Amino acid sequence: MFTSVRYFIKTSFAFFILGMISGLYIYSAGLFGWPMPFNLIQAHSHVLLMGGMFMMILGVAIWFFPRASKEDKRYNPDVIRVSYWIFTVATLIRFVAEVFQGFYPRGLADSIGFWGSTLQIVAAIAIIYSIWGRIRPTGSKIREEQGEKF
Repeated sequence: MFTSVRYFIKTSFAFFILGMISGLYIYSAGLFGWPMPFNLIQAHSHVLLMGGMFMMILGVAIWFFPRASKEDKRYNPDVIRVSYWIFTVATLIRFVAEVFQGFYPRGLADSIGFWGSTLQIVAAIAIIYSIWGRIRPTGSKIREEQGEKF
């Protein structure tokens, strides 16, 4: 398993844990009357879906898809590595900003959350663009050409 793949998968587990803890707080706030901003629900969902699921999908995609062909100029492990860090930090920024937006509406957290979201999109596009050429039929295409039906 590649080092970058381990980073993606382990980070997705960390985001899942953060999502579960925030979900437990949401439930506990209702049960015990603790203060809970409505934005925490959005932060909880976002960290689970983007930080947990999307990072896991990207890590597994990088791990399982066949090597990039020699002609593929898009695939660049350095771009994936840098984009991983940008996506990870941006996801944390967005999570924290959304929590703070609930306590301090219309403050600096709005702008920070927006730029965190923008960085997430840029990093996700860079990663997807870099692995796009790896998403291709290899084994099944050969078997189909030999007459095998699926």
